[in-house]
Order: sequence, then structure tokens, then C-alpha cells
Amino acid sequence: MDTDQIRTFLAVAAYGSFLEAAERLHVTQSTVSARIQRLEADLGNRLFVRNRSGASLTAAGRRFLRHAKSLLLTLEQARHDVGLPSRFRASITVGARIALWEGFLPQWLGRFRASAPDVSVRSEIGFEEDLMRRLVEGTLDVGLMYTPRHSPGLVVERLFDETLVLYDTDPGATGPGEDYVHVDWGPAFHAQHAQHYPDVERPALHANIGWLGVQIILCNGGSCFLPERMARPLIEAGRLFPVPGSPRLSLPAYMVFPRDSESPVLSQVLDGLRALAAEQG
Repeated sequence: MDTDQIRTFLAVAAYGSFLEAAERLHVTQSTVSARIQRLEADLGNRLFVRNRSGASLTAAGRRFLRHAKSLLLTLEQARHDVGLPSRFRASITVGARIALWEGFLPQWLGRFRASAPDVSVRSEIGFEEDLMRRLVEGTLDVGLMYTPRHSPGLVVERLFDETLVLYDTDPGATGPGEDYVHVDWGPAFHAQHAQHYPDVERPALHANIGWLGVQIILCNGGSCFLPERMARPLIEAGRLFPVPGSPRLSLPAYMVFPRDSESPVLSQVLDGLRALAAEQG
């Protein structure tokens, strides 16, 4: 079993067609068929049923689908670690919500690289569910997020509190209007939002990440709640304006990491994140 077989399996499962998978992977259809046949032989079971409409997963295929993504990540990370040039003494993988890659984590990364140039860093973006799963599986060394869940063997540490404020592209705006974009900042945000705006009807526009909310309002005009540090450069550029009287909503940011880790640089990473988080206040 290799990464090409697993990647091909995922492509066929996603597109429901050997032909479409071949086009997406830039290989021939016979190559896709051969890879799937070898994978089925390795697993000792049929994974797809081919018919006129394409290809559908068998019961065994659906069971394997749960493991395929994890296997691919593990194999690729192993290839990355084993293939490190000799000038690197270690590698570390850091994953986080995209909002935490806005300013905070790039700043940490610059400092860390300056202090540990002999460490390779793999940076990733993900949602809480994926980040937690990767931490449990051991394919992620540190995860930064807003709504972690507790799991045996993992440490959940509060880093700092984001302050969310309502920003609008119109300097004269007074509150959420028809062009308000409701960003999903998690359960704690929803509870505070409902407390401050109990009579506001369900908005027409929703975004599952802050970055997307920003793109929508910058293109079309409107408002959304954003962390102050994320909005700061847009305010300085005159593209966003804080809405007068906006509530200041608190959103804790956490880092999650294994209680017992074999990484020789994890403690240095954690100390650097704590030091930078302390400056956020």
C-alpha cells in the first residue's frame, strides 16, 4: 500500500468515477484501475462497484474510507520526517484555525525559526474536529483552536483571549444591518451574541470562518465580528471601522498538545507560544 493507491482511492470515492478521478489526478484511467486493483488485493476485499453511472463504495470501501485520510497523512508525514536534510535535527507540525494564522502564528514562526533554524516546521490550517483527531492520532504536535474537547493523553491550555468587535465597511454604521455576515466563532460566541442581540433576526449571510466573512464584506460592503488583532491592519488601511457601542465579546484561544511527546523541540515551541500569547494582553 502506498500514497498513490490511497490518494487514488480517495479521488474515486470523492468523484464517483474512475474516469473523473483519472482526469483529476492527471493519469490514465487504466492507471487508476490498476491502483485500485492492487489496493483491493492488499486489503483482500472489493472497495468499489462499477456501473453505468460510475463507481460506488462497497460496505468494505465505506469502512476503509474512515482510515484512508489518516493513513495518507501518516505516510506523508513519515516521508517528510525521514527525508529531512541532515542540517535539520528535528521537525514539528503545527495546525490551527485560520484566524490564528492571521498575525499570531506567523509572528511566532518567525521568532521560532530565528531561535531554531535547524528545525523543520510544517504549518497547517484546520477546524477543531480535524485538529483534535490529528492530535489523538499523533500526526500533529500542537493544535491551536477556539473550542477544543478534552481527550485522554492531551493537554488543553488556555493561551489568550481574543476580543471580538463588530466592524463595518461603512464608518457611519450603527449596528448589524441587512448586510451583516454572521461568522461562526463557536458556541461561546453564539451565546454572547444572543445575549447582546436577542431581537436580531437570523441574518441572510453566514460564514464558517472569519477570513471568509472579511472577504465578503470587503467585496460587497457590510459588517461582521472579528478579533481586534485581525481587524487592526484593515482599520489602519481605512477599509474597516469599529461600530460605535459594539459589545466586546470574549473568545478564548487554546493550544492542545500531547501530555507525553517524543519531540525534542515541543517544549521550546510551547514556551514560544506562551511568551507571544502573554504579549497579546
